[in-house]
This record gives sequence, structure tokens and C-alpha cells, in this order.
Amino acid sequence: MEKRFFEAFPNLKLDGVQKDLFEQVMVERITATRRRDLLRIYIRSERLIEKEQIYSVEKEIKKQFFPREYLIIKIYEKFVLSEQYDPEKLMGLYRESILTEIRECDHMLYTMFRQADLRFPDENTMELVLEDSVIAKSKEEELVGILDKVLNERCGFRVKFQIDYKEVKSGRYREEDELRIQKIVEGISSRFGGTAVRGNDAVAASEKTAAVSAESAAVQGFSGPQKAVSAKQKEAAAASGTERRTAEKKSYGRFEKGGDRSYQRRALKRSDNPNVIYGRDFEDESISIEEIWGEMGEVTIRGKVRALETREIRNERTIVSFEITDFTDTIKVKMFVHNEQLAELTGDLKVSAFLKLKGVTVNDTFDRELTIGSVVGVIKIPDFTVSRMDNSVRKRVELHCHTKMSDMDGVSDVKDIIKRAKKWGHKALAITDHGCVQAFPDANHALDHGDDFKVIYGVEGYLVDDLKEIVTDGKGQTLDDTYVVFDIETTGFSPVTNRIIEIGAVKVENGQITDRFSAFVNPQVPIPFEIEKLTGIDDSMVLDAGTIEKVLPEFLEFVGDAALVAHNANFDVSFIKENAKRQDIPVDFTYVDTVGIARTLLTGQAKYTLDAVAKTLKISLENHHRAVDDAECTAEIFLKFIEMLKKEDVDTLEGLNELGKASVDAVRKLHSYHIIILAKNQTGRINLYRLVSESHLTYFYKRPLIPKSLIQKYREGLILGSACEAGELFRAMLDGQGEEQIARIVEFYDYLEIQPIGNNKFMIESERVRDVNSEDDLIALNKRVVKLGEQFQKPVVATCDVHFLDPEDEVYRRIIMTGKGFKDADDQAPLYLRTTEEMLDEFAYYLGSEKAEEIVITNTNMIADMCDRIAPVRPDKCPPVIENSDQQLTDICYRKAHEMYGDELPDIVEARLKRELNSIISNGFAVMYIIAQKLVWKSVEDGYLVGSRGSVGSSFVATMAGITEVNPLSPHYYCKNRHYSDFYSEDVRKFAGMAGCDMPDKYCPVCGEKLIKDGFDIPFETFLGFKGNKEPDIDLNFSGEYQSKAHKYTEVIFGYGQTFRAGTIGTLADKTAFGYVRNYYEERGKHKRTSEINRIVEGCVGVRRTTGQHPGGIVVLPVGEEINSFTPVQHPANDMTTDTVTTHFDYHSIDHNLLKLDILGHDDPTMIRMLQDLTGIDPTTIPLDDREVMSLFQNTSALGITSEDIGGCRLGCLGIPEFGTDFAMQMVIDAQPKYFSDLVRISGLSHGTDVWLGNAQTLIQEGKATISTAICTRDDIMTYLIGMGLDSEESFKIMEAVRKGTVAKGKCGNWAEWKQDMLDHDVPDWYVWSCEKIQYMFPKAHAAAYVMMGWRIAYCKINYPLAYYCAFFSIRASAFSYETMCLGREHLERVMAEYRKRGDSLSNKEQDALKDMRIVQEMYARGFEFEPIDIFRAHSRNFQIVDGKVMPSLSSIEGLGEKAADAVMEAAKDGPFLSKDDFRSRTKVSKTVIDLMADLGLLGDIPESNQISLFDLVG
Repeated sequence: MEKRFFEAFPNLKLDGVQKDLFEQVMVERITATRRRDLLRIYIRSERLIEKEQIYSVEKEIKKQFFPREYLIIKIYEKFVLSEQYDPEKLMGLYRESILTEIRECDHMLYTMFRQADLRFPDENTMELVLEDSVIAKSKEEELVGILDKVLNERCGFRVKFQIDYKEVKSGRYREEDELRIQKIVEGISSRFGGTAVRGNDAVAASEKTAAVSAESAAVQGFSGPQKAVSAKQKEAAAASGTERRTAEKKSYGRFEKGGDRSYQRRALKRSDNPNVIYGRDFEDESISIEEIWGEMGEVTIRGKVRALETREIRNERTIVSFEITDFTDTIKVKMFVHNEQLAELTGDLKVSAFLKLKGVTVNDTFDRELTIGSVVGVIKIPDFTVSRMDNSVRKRVELHCHTKMSDMDGVSDVKDIIKRAKKWGHKALAITDHGCVQAFPDANHALDHGDDFKVIYGVEGYLVDDLKEIVTDGKGQTLDDTYVVFDIETTGFSPVTNRIIEIGAVKVENGQITDRFSAFVNPQVPIPFEIEKLTGIDDSMVLDAGTIEKVLPEFLEFVGDAALVAHNANFDVSFIKENAKRQDIPVDFTYVDTVGIARTLLTGQAKYTLDAVAKTLKISLENHHRAVDDAECTAEIFLKFIEMLKKEDVDTLEGLNELGKASVDAVRKLHSYHIIILAKNQTGRINLYRLVSESHLTYFYKRPLIPKSLIQKYREGLILGSACEAGELFRAMLDGQGEEQIARIVEFYDYLEIQPIGNNKFMIESERVRDVNSEDDLIALNKRVVKLGEQFQKPVVATCDVHFLDPEDEVYRRIIMTGKGFKDADDQAPLYLRTTEEMLDEFAYYLGSEKAEEIVITNTNMIADMCDRIAPVRPDKCPPVIENSDQQLTDICYRKAHEMYGDELPDIVEARLKRELNSIISNGFAVMYIIAQKLVWKSVEDGYLVGSRGSVGSSFVATMAGITEVNPLSPHYYCKNRHYSDFYSEDVRKFAGMAGCDMPDKYCPVCGEKLIKDGFDIPFETFLGFKGNKEPDIDLNFSGEYQSKAHKYTEVIFGYGQTFRAGTIGTLADKTAFGYVRNYYEERGKHKRTSEINRIVEGCVGVRRTTGQHPGGIVVLPVGEEINSFTPVQHPANDMTTDTVTTHFDYHSIDHNLLKLDILGHDDPTMIRMLQDLTGIDPTTIPLDDREVMSLFQNTSALGITSEDIGGCRLGCLGIPEFGTDFAMQMVIDAQPKYFSDLVRISGLSHGTDVWLGNAQTLIQEGKATISTAICTRDDIMTYLIGMGLDSEESFKIMEAVRKGTVAKGKCGNWAEWKQDMLDHDVPDWYVWSCEKIQYMFPKAHAAAYVMMGWRIAYCKINYPLAYYCAFFSIRASAFSYETMCLGREHLERVMAEYRKRGDSLSNKEQDALKDMRIVQEMYARGFEFEPIDIFRAHSRNFQIVDGKVMPSLSSIEGLGEKAADAVMEAAKDGPFLSKDDFRSRTKVSKTVIDLMADLGLLGDIPESNQISLFDLVG
């Protein structure tokens, strides 16, 4: 008895189309074999079901019902098809399914049928035209038998079959074969140490190449497409490998047992084989690393070293650990060697070395991972990987290439891509990242000076066609004229290949619906199941309807002279036009698109589908996707739009078009296509940057969109290509657009593009692309593009659409796309850079060798030749101009100098000023100083001190201009009344290299006033170099709360539109990439060793994730220049809600062109301003020689407490900037500072990298140096070396090399010479040793500026403690909690004890809280207390001094953020709260926080609610 499919299988779960299809299927019977190893299901369906769907359902039945049983599920389908089917129509729809079925049983039959032509002489005859071959003739009956079963038994036809034959097509492209083979042979010969072979020897060499390639492919596990290796080739490879190994065996001597045992124990090598670098020789076969799982005992592997580190342990031994990969997997190897053998071993054991080694697999308890230890031997071997080479005599040019800047899409570094193209002998390459050009600077840096290679700079943009107007072919109509609003239903999207099945229309006259038209149309082809499901129209409903030849004239008569209206009118009108053209009916429509009107009027709408628009306008839509109902709904929408348009004073169709053009929002909502835009010359480069800027600033919506109208405006100097399958042309072909529309699209482009079939194979499986079902369909699309190129005389080019370099690199893109949430990430297209031969082979197969050469080589080179060799950034320096800045700076400096030092300046002051001003002005830097001076003076005028950063404090001109407080002159005295100065007395000279404030007090011999002590002894050359040619960088620390005002003030200085925030590029970092890789394999149930994850991570890091802005960088554009001549611009992170505009390029790429100011926000100036407000003291009057302040860095006595009171902390500098961390305090304890200058040196040490730990700390502990003699800041090196007699310019260069870490990294080519010169000048060995350790060094001026700020805060900590704690908790505390810290000392110390017990397990927030608790503990120890929060007096964000106590801010309450605290403070101004409900209503604070505040007693005794109970009124 028959059953519906889901009655027979009620628990089977199918999704999507499968479920819909099989809901209509009947199960006739189910049978099984006696052994129950085969289950047959016989089904009947009135709809055609593709074989892939049948196979998929078979798998689901097996998977869901019989997962553990050996059972084959086989579905036998039978179709009862409608009269719309005939054999020819069936084969058009079902041929791919037949091919799929045949491929399962016989590949030869599959090839025969795939290459066969089908003809249908009459309705019941099918003629197969096969390629003439012996195989075809022997198998023709078998093929006919299969087709007979499918067409006649399965589908119910009565078809007869005829066989004919055609000539076999010629093979693939074969030109230049001999030259190519010869190049391959020469390459192999050079690798194997032989000489080039010629003639017949080339064959043998080719076999050798095949064998080696096969072996290497197996080793590397390449996931890209590889040519199959025959069994004979494998045997040949094995044989040749055996012979090679036999030949390579030599009787190398070994150290025998009878030898000197002590020597044998200590020997690094125990073989005279020169390739052995450790242990003994061995001849074992290697296994692939991926085969190593668990402790397998002794194994032999080979691979490439990818990471190496050494760690010294006890007993003069060192652990050498390295990761080795054979590209199937990676494993860590650990070896123990004696220290004296280390240099010899690491001479050969280096990163990138290829080694073979033998050792024992062991689970390492330290790394908690399987490693190889107990290494028996390590042997050097040649590189066994095989890299692809381009051996073609004529080379192609890649015109479509993505880099790591292509928005989490490309995974190859632009420098690597260019390096590969140059290696292959290509003369050019185009960079075309998605929507951005941020790889351009690095691409330019990849070229050597005078390089012949050409980088073509371009972009793959997101094109929107805004040239399509809302109204097409308007004829002056008004909105009150007659319109026919219509809708059609079709069998698909193509007006050329698909058919109309229903037309519905309503006539609108004078704003009223006056008439209706409705008709089915017989398409004379079966209606696809998806269309039937969507519309509810099936074959039976249209069988008796008129054909389009009858219905269309009736519809056109109904239309008359009226204008047409439709939702997505281009689609509907294209079908009407195409069918009218077939019937030779002339039409000249005006038509209006309601989608375009909706985009213009309903700007907040997310979607503009008919149902979405109807819902917004509250219009009923029943039976959606039935033409008559959709037409009725569209008419009502149109009438509402007419009302809205008239309110906008639009009453004609021409006015409607003008309104649409002006709507940026409408343009943003258009469908986007890909387009390739290349810059031909400098004009094109600037125009390209204009397009990129506008696409990011104006038209960004999910992606940066480029309107066609904008391209037309800036088209000069640009070349436009049609791009990939997402391009406008390819999409139009897939949608089956008419010839007129295709022609319009082709004419827009300068060249057309096609790509390898593999790039677009995803379409075959895609449900969204119904007309592509096989590779033949993709080939047909490429052929059509070629034909269009010939027809319209447009060059056609073949590109790879490169997203990664080599086939095996797809794993990186796969992982990144998985991390982004792409479900099809595992199905990566072969988007790698191909050689010329690979591309010729790809296209010659179906285009012929001549056409393949044209599109692969000739045309790509032609496009490359059209582009000039240009630089992506301007080479010239363009500083802003401030009129008379040189004289301004000179006047300001001398005025200040005379104010300080008197009318007659001391010689040292005069000389330093002249020297600096000359250097600054002659090199064009005066304008920088004037800008900084204006910004600092403005901030100080507004009450905020500014701290200098970097080495600007090395400049005396900067001091005199008021840019920095740091005076770089040597320590000296001067009289504030300008009577006296002392630079040279013996008392002063003793403090050379220190700070003026370190000197004892003195009084003016003229007026008796106390002398001012100043000077930090910092050479100017640290800032500008000895030749004044070092690029200066003035960095300023503004108060965090003033920073935005400083940024705004730059606009006042330079004018609106002349300043931009410095842009940054955020890329995928190591940790994030590690998470992506690990999660990828874990989700697939695969375990990967950490070392293998690290290898894959290296291919993922650096991929662009987002853009941002430098925290304080401002780029200044000179007046009269256009920013797009330097860089495009955009919003940070493409945030369209912000007014901030940043440079598109990372600011480092253009900082040699445009001035960049660092206007940074910092807590210290903010804290000092708050202290000034609370105390009334001028911070600049705080003495820098206060003994009590200095004592904080020695003990806690100045605070009136002992170290035991504050948990054993020995110093009083907790919470002091620069010195308040445990790390910094330990440095202070070790260094034992006595002077202010010592603190400057400690600050320098704390900010450096590898300057203190393992360096200065060790030297001080060993007694070789003191805090005064150790290298602490970069200036120390230069001044010390000059003092030792080295040349000043050489000393400067040594300082620069050391402070940048180039010496420590072994990248300083001159170090050996400089080191010898230092030793020759009696520089101690320990000093040289210290230089060789340093990775980064802080400038002394920067350290001095920081310490000055910290000192002032420390002064307030002693003398104004309540103000200090208020300021600290308001500004620097990051995790302050009222509940934890303000309920008394005992409660606090209980919490601290509990935190300390948990130690390493504390979260980041808890660690921050513990830091704050230590300051609170200190406050309690000093006898100060907190005042409970009064919600009517407390500030939202700042702590206050109330009645001699500290009142915390409202935001210190757990869960009450700053904005919520602001709301509470504002609400409190409106009077008392009546209840908790009233509090919640007025403040919008959550119930949880309100309950906490009540528990803490902060809300008093207010009731829960405002409502008065009746019982409250009783009595």
C-alpha cells in the first residue's frame, strides 16, 4: 500500500528544498535482501528530483536510522511528469543528474556522455553524437541501455535512440614545450648537482622530476590540486629513490667503544660524515610527522626548522629546543648540550635549515605535549620541497591580486607576492584589495631602487549602478497621469531563457484604481519546483492558458499609452521587452520603479522587498508572489508614494528622478557588484584615492560603495575591468539579462575578465544559481565573455583572483573564513597565483591555444603596458606653512632667555640657542615648534599643564618656547631677578650629568635672593642628530580631559579640513589567530600539537581586521594641497556616526610627507589639575629638591607609618606615577637613589626593554656599575662615548643602533667595527656587553618630564593627603569598589588576605582591585577615613573632601557606570526621592544596583513604592 514519504519515514529530518520535494513524494514499496544488507525504496514523484538530492536523502536515511549497521540504502525513483515535458526539455533539465549517476558506475561512459552532442529529430527520437573512438563504439550499447532506463522506464517516455559520431578534438596547448621541458631539466640538474641534459636525456629527467614532485607532494600534504601520479611513476620514484640512497651510502668512520671515553662523552659529533651536526650517523627511513601519535619509541623524521630557542640550565648545560615541520605536521625537539658545544651546534642548527633526525618520542612534562628527546643524531639534508616555477618564455601578468589588507580575505603578504612574481620573471603585478588600498605603501617598499618590476596600483571596488534612474524614458508625465501598475511571475530570472507564467495589472488614473488585468500564460516548459513552491502555480494551472504570443498583445492593449509601474521594474519590463522583441512588437515604455522611490523616501528601511515596504506603509498583501495580488499591492504603494512626493513638492516624473539622484541613502541601498579599477598614471592614482575616500566617507554601507556616477566623474587616468563572478557583467549573464542590457554593461568597461573554472565551481552546488549545473555551464559563461570581447572590441584577460600564493596556503584562508562564520569555508576555491603554463593549460582546453595565449599573455601585458610606473605616496615633504614662523620662534626663545638669564646671555645659553635655532630653521622645522608652542600655551592658559614626551626635552629651544619644562642645559644656578648665573664653578661641575635640583641651595651674590636650580644635562643631538637631519617628533602629554580640546584647536590654527586623525590598521594578532586555528581543529574533532598550530598561525597573522585612529596623532595638510594626493581618508573602523576622519594609510606610511603631531591624553596632567583645584597650589612652584619627597623612595617615614602598616611595603611611593608598581619599587630598592637625577635614570630603566633585568640590575649587583654609571637612557651612551674620545657622529650612530635594538638583534652591520673602536678607547667590557643586550631605550628628556610630574604628585601625597587620595581614586584607580574598600580597615584587610591567598588565580579585574586596595590600606594606615556616600552631595565621577574625610564618587558603587552615575547626580538636583520606584524612574538605574545601594544604607529609609496604603490613613 502506497504511503506519503514522511508517513513511511516519520522521524526522518530533512531541510530546505529536500523537505519540500519529498513531502510530495509517494513511497510505492520498500524491500530488503535476506541478509538485510540492502534496503530498496521505490518512490513516485510528479516533480523531477535531481540525482544529487536522491543520493543525499539516501545518506540521511542511513545516517539517521542505521548509523552503525552495514546496510546500503538505494532509492529507485519514478516520475509522472506533466505534459509540459518532452525528451528534449527533460534532457535540458536532467542531463547533469544522468551524468552524476553514470559517473558512479563507469567513468568512461561518463566522459562519453559528457562530450556527446544531443539532437532531437522528432519528439520521440534522441540522437547521440559521440566522439569517434574505439572505446565509444565498444560501449555505445551500454550507454543507450542506461538512457533507455532513465527516459523510458523512469520518466515514462517512448524514446528511440540513434548513434552518430564526430571527430575527436585536439589536445591542450602545447607551444614552447621543448623550451619549457629544457628549463625544468636544467632546474632539476642544478638541484641534484649535475649538469644540464639535452635531447633524449630530457625524458629521463622529466621522469625524475615527476618522481621527486610526487614524493614531495606526499611529504608536504599539499591540499591544492595536484596531478595524479601513475603507478608506474610511483614505482619509478621508489626505484630511483632506492638507487639514490644506495649510491649515497658511504662508509663513514665512527668513534668506536675502545676510544677515549671522556672525549666520547663530551663530543658533539660521533661520525666523520660532514653532514652530521650532532650525534652519530644513521640511515633509517623517515616517517611523516603526522604519523607520530603517542610515545612510539625511536622515530626518524625529516623537516624544516621553524623556531629555535636556547635556555641555560645548571651544570654548564643548555637546553636547545626547536620546532621542525615536514608540512604534514610539526613537532618540538629537545636536546641537552654542554655550553662550550652550543656555538658549534647552532652554527648549523638554524631556523629554515633542513634536517633529518632520530630520537625518542616522549610526553614532555614541562610543555605537556609530545616531543622528541634523547636525540641519537641530526643530519643536514637538502631542501626537499618543490616550488613551482614559471618556465614559459613569454610571461603573463596577474591583474587581480589580494593581499592581507583585503579585509580578512587575502592571506598573503604583498611583499611575498611581489617577490614571487619577480622570481617567476613576470614584469608587473596588480594589487587589487577589496575596497581599500592599504597595501600600497608596503608594495612600494618591496621594490628595490631602480627596480624594473612594475606594481600596478588598483582596487577591487564595490560598484553600485546609480545611473539607473527611478523613471526610465520619461516623457514629461505628471504624477496625475495614467499608469499601469503590473507584476509578472516567471519560470526564472532570465528574460532570455525563462518564460512568463502570469501577468497581473491594475490601471491608475487620477489617483484612483480604475481597471484590472489578470492572465495565466502557458510557458510551454515545465515550471520549476522552486517557482511552484514560491507562487503556488503548477503546470496544471497553465496548460489550458494562452501562450505569450496571445497574452502579450492583450496586455499591451490594456496598457495603451500609460506609463508602467512595477516593484523592481527593470526585471518585469525586461521580460515584456524581450517577448515583444520576439514577436516584432515595437514598444517604447516609460516605466517607474517603486523600489527606487522606496529607497528615496523610506531611508530608514532595512529591506525594500514588496512585503517589507507594504508592511511599513500598512498596506495589506495577501497571496504574495501571485502577479495580480502583487500588482494590486504595488498600486496602493504607488498611490501612497504619490501623496508623499507631493508633500516634497514633487509632482512630475522628472522631479522624481532629481529627488532620487540627490539621495545618498538611496545609493547606499543599491545592490553592489565587484569592479577592478587600476591607476594608469599619477592622475589616475589621485582619482583612485578620491573614489576610495568617497566610498568610505559618503557611501559606506556594510562595505565601501562606489557609485557609477562617481567613477564617471573621476575616470581620467583609470582602467576599469569587469572583475570576477561577482562583477556586474557576470551577474547579468547569470541572471539572463537581454542583449541590450549586456551591451550597456560591456561598454562601461575597458577590459573584460575571466577566471579558471575552479574559481567558480561553488556555483554548481549553490541553490541560488539555478542555471549553472556543471563545469560545461561555467565554460560556456567564459566563452560568452570572450565572444563579447570580440564583439565590442574589448580585450579579455585571464586572471587568478589571487587570495593566497600557493595551493597549500588555502588552509590559512579556510581558518580565517571559519573564524568569520562562513559555513562553506572548508570548500576553498583554488585562488592561488598560477604560472603562465598553468593558465595556458586551463584556458587552451576549451578556447584553443591561440585565444588562450591572447587572454593569458598578450592582453595582460597590454594592460600592464598602459600603466605608468608610479609611486603610491608622494616623495616630497609638505610641511604646513605658518607665516614668519622662523622669526616668531627666534623672538619667543630670546625673549624667554632674557627673562631668565638677563639682558646679556651667558655664553653657553647664547651658543646653544644659536646652534639649535640654526639647525631647526635651516631644516624647515620651525613651523613644528610654533605649532607645539601654540598648543601648549593654549592648554596652560586653560589651566592644564602639558608634559613633553620623547626627546623634545633635549631641545633648549623647546624649553625657551614653553613646549617643555625640561631644561636640557647642564646643571646651573640663575637668579630670578636676572642678576646672576653660574654654569662653570667647581660646585656646579661636580653635578655634570645629573640634575640642577640635585645641587645644594645657594643665594644670589648680587641681590641675596635664593638662586633657582635648573638643568638636566641633555645633548640637543639626541633630538635632531649632529647634522640636524634627524626627523624631529614633538610628542605632548595633554590632560586626558583636555585632549579633545587640543585636537579641536589644531583646526583653529590650520583651518577646517586641514587636519586629520592619524589612521591605524588593526590586524589579526598572534593570540587571536591562535584561537582561530585551535578552535577550527577542535570543532572538527582533530588534535593539533601547539607547534603545528604555531606554524599555521604564522600564515594567519597580519590579516587586516579593522581600522582605527592613533590615540593622539594629528596629520596636518598644508593649505592648497588635496589630501587625496597623499592618501585616501575614511572614518575610523568605518563608523558612519562619527565626524572623525582619519588617513586611510597607516600614518607611518605618510609621516615623511605630512607633519604628524602627537597630542596624547595622559592621567598625570589631569591629576595635577585636580590637585591644583583641591589645594589651590600652583604645581610649577613645587620644589624638586624636597627632602621628604625624596625619602618616599627610601622608606615610609614621611607618611608617618611603617612598612608593616601597609603589608610590608618598604617604600612610600605606592600610587606615585612611574614608581608605584612592585616592579618599579624593586628597582628603586635595588638602585638606592639619593638624587632626583637617580629617579630619572630609574624611570629610563623601567621604560626600556632588556635594560634593567639581566642587564643593569646584574651589573649593579655584581658591583661593576652603579645607578649613576649604568646605561639607563639612550643619551647616556652618546655622552659617555664622546667623553671616552669616540667621534661624536659615530657615538650618535651607536646610540641610535643600540636604542632601537638592532645591535641586540644582530642586524647592525657596523657593530663589529664600532665595538672594536669602543674597546680601543678603553670602554669597559661590561659597558659593551650591556649595549649588546638592549632592545629599546627611553630618552632622558622623556624620563625627566615623567619624573617631574610624578614628583609633584608625591609632594601632594605628603603635604595634601586628602587631596591626593581624592585625585588618585578619581583618576588612576581602575577597579575601586565602595562595597569592598569603604566599609572600614578591618573589612578591607580581610578581603585583601582572601585575594592574596588565591594569588595567581585572580582575574584581571581582581588584580586591578588589589592594586587599588593597597592605596586604600595606606590611606587607612595614615589615619584617614571615607565619608559614606550622600547621594545628594556625592559627585558622579570624582571623589571629594567632605568634613575632613574622603567621600567616594557615585560611580564607585559596584554596577553603577559613569553615565548612570551622571544620571543619579542630575536627578538628585531635582529634590528628594519619594521611593525606590521614584529613584528608578528618575535615574533609570537597574533594580539590582538600587537594592545594593539600599543594603549599603545609601538610600536612607525611603519606601519601595509611591503608592499609599489604605492602612496608612487609618488612625
